[in-house]
Amino acid sequence: MLSSTALIWGVALILLPLSGALLTFLFRAVATPIGVCVALAINLCTVRLAWLISTQEVPRYPLGGWGAPLGIDLYVDGLSMTLLIMGAVVGLAISCYAPSYFRSARHKMIYFWPLWLFLWTALNALFLSADIFNLYVTLELLSLAAVALAALAGSADALTGAMRYLLISLLGSLCYLLGVALLYHAYATVDIALLAERVVASPITSAAFGLMMAGLLLKTALFPLHFWLPPAHASAAAPVSALLSALVVKASYYLLLRLWLEVFGNVNVGIDVILGVLGAAAVLWGSLQALRQSRLKLLIAYSTVAQLGYLFVVFPLATVNANAWQGALYFALSHAFAKAAMFLAAGNMLLFCGHDRIIDLDRVVQRLPLSLSAFVLAGVSIIGLPPSGGFIGKWLLLEVAVAHALWGWAVVIVVGGILAAAYVFRVVGHAFTPAKNTYEVHAVPAVMEWVALVLAASSILLGLSAAQTLMLFGVGDPFSILSGEAPS
Repeated sequence: MLSSTALIWGVALILLPLSGALLTFLFRAVATPIGVCVALAINLCTVRLAWLISTQEVPRYPLGGWGAPLGIDLYVDGLSMTLLIMGAVVGLAISCYAPSYFRSARHKMIYFWPLWLFLWTALNALFLSADIFNLYVTLELLSLAAVALAALAGSADALTGAMRYLLISLLGSLCYLLGVALLYHAYATVDIALLAERVVASPITSAAFGLMMAGLLLKTALFPLHFWLPPAHASAAAPVSALLSALVVKASYYLLLRLWLEVFGNVNVGIDVILGVLGAAAVLWGSLQALRQSRLKLLIAYSTVAQLGYLFVVFPLATVNANAWQGALYFALSHAFAKAAMFLAAGNMLLFCGHDRIIDLDRVVQRLPLSLSAFVLAGVSIIGLPPSGGFIGKWLLLEVAVAHALWGWAVVIVVGGILAAAYVFRVVGHAFTPAKNTYEVHAVPAVMEWVALVLAASSILLGLSAAQTLMLFGVGDPFSILSGEAPS
C-alpha cells in the first residue's frame, strides 16, 4: 500500500478541478487565469501519480477511513492511469484553446469554465472510483455537464442536439442504475473487488449485465446507438466538440471495460462476438457516412462513430489473446489526442472562413498552414499510418487477428484505415484548391493554431514511445483476470 502522502496526489485530481469550478464561478473576472492554472496543476499531479504507481504498489484508498463494503474506495492502476493522463493532456489543450475561441463571446466563458472544470472533476472521479454506484454518480455528473456544454453554442442545432443527448444520457444512466440495484440486491455490495469475488452466473446476474451493458453502449454511441452523437458533437463549440469526442465517450467505454474484465467475467459468453460485429459495422458505416458529409465538423463527428468501432472489435480478438486489450487502450489514447486536434483545427477553419463547408475551404493551406498541418497529422494517426500512436494500436489488434487467422476482423481494421484515408484526403484536397465562392476571412489567434498542432503531434509522438506506454498499461496488471485467454 502506498503511503498516505502519495495518495494525496490521487485525491488532488478530484479536488483541484472541483475547487477550480467553484472559484471560476465566484470570481468570473479572473476565471481564465484560474482555469489555466488549475489545468497545469492537474497535469503536474497526474505526472506525479503516474510516477508513483509505476515505482511502488498500486494504491487503494478508503475515503474517510471507511473501506469497502461500508465506505468508498479510490483505486488506480495502469488502465485508469492511462485515461487520467489522456484527460490531463487533452484538458490542458482545451483550457489553453478555449479563451481565444470565445474571445468574441466573453459571456459564454462565464459558463464554460465552471462547467468544463466540473466535467473534469467527474471524469477524474470516475477513473479513480472503485465501486459501481459511485461510478454511476460520476457518470451522471459527467453527462449533465457535457449536455450543458453542448448547448453552450446557443444555436438551434446545438440546443436540439443537446436535448437529444440529455434524453439518451438519462436513458443510459437509468439502465445502468437498474443493473446496479440488481447486483446490490443479489450480492449485498457495490464494491468492484468484492463483486469480482461474489458474482456467479445466474439469471439475476445476466439481467444486471444486460442492463448495464445496454446503458453504457448507448452512452458510448456504438452503432446502431450512435444516432445522437453526430448532431451533438458537430453543433457544439469547437473546444466542446473536442472534449466530447476525445474524453466523454471514453468514460463510458472505460466503465464498460472495467466491468467486463473484473465483474462479469463468467456471464458474457457469446456477447464478445456481438460487440465485435457491431464494432465492425460502426467502422464501416461511420467511415462511409463521413465520406458523404459536406461539413467538416460532421465529417469528424462521423469519424468518431467509426473510430469507436475499433474499441469493440477488440472484444472477440481478446477471446483468443488478452494482449489485444493493450491495442485497444493504445488506440483509445491516440484517438483522444488526434480527434481533439481535428476538432480544434476544424474550429480554426470555421472561425477563419465563417463556415465549415469542405468544398469551400479555398486554399486553407496557404492561410492556416499550422491548422491544416494539425489536421493532417491527426489524420495520420486516425488512418493508422506509422509512426503514429494509431498505427501502434491497430498493429497490436492486427497482430492478434493474423496470428489466430481471424481474417474477418483483420479485413475490417485494414478497410477502416483505407476509408479513413479517403475522407482525410478529401478534406486536404479541397484545402489545396481554390473555391468557387468567396467569403470574408477572420484572423485566428496563433495560440489556437499551435494548441491544435501540438495535440496532433502528441498523437504521432505516442507511436515513438510504445515501450514506455505499454509498460504503463501493465501497472497493476489490469488485464490479469484473463490470463492470456478470454473470460469463460
